[in-house]
Amino acid sequence: MRIRVVTGDITRLDVDAIVNAANSSLLGGGGVDGAIHRAAGPRLLEAARELRATSLPQGLPAGQAIATPGFDLPARWVIHAVGPNRHAGQDDPDVLRSCFTSSLEIAERIGARSVAFSAIGAGVYGWSPDEVAHAARLGVFGDPVGNGSSGVERIWPGIDLVEFVAFTPAVRRPFEEAFTDRL
Repeated sequence: MRIRVVTGDITRLDVDAIVNAANSSLLGGGGVDGAIHRAAGPRLLEAARELRATSLPQGLPAGQAIATPGFDLPARWVIHAVGPNRHAGQDDPDVLRSCFTSSLEIAERIGARSVAFSAIGAGVYGWSPDEVAHAARLGVFGDPVGNGSSGVERIWPGIDLVEFVAFTPAVRRPFEEAFTDRL
């Protein structure tokens, strides 16, 4: 599996799936969530409303992910992952890590071979880019150094490319540092 870290606009990437830093309502918002909803077009909101009316009446809990079609995006799928909101007292880094793991599990389930992540939890949810990059590293590879885990690196056989897309160089740098041995 290749890892790539870039600065850019996740809504313009030609990958199988992009991961949205969604809020639990799934109905859009600000930042990357709003940008993805605008770029995907009104059918994304319709799909989110359908999920809320059927399988997720209370919304999607923090740390979990779900997929919808990408509609007007170059990406075939949007994987919506809800980060923990540190400002609301949700400060468990394992929940943040779970956003990345859950998204990759969904990606394998839908057959996405290339996945691009936004910096889930950074920005309005109050996590620093360093914390998010660390959580991403653990979510993608597990804990191969054995800090409380089995020491076994996680393998995602169905995924060829994981890309981290930062909107600014300041957000990009911590991801480059976290994945320096994989770039």
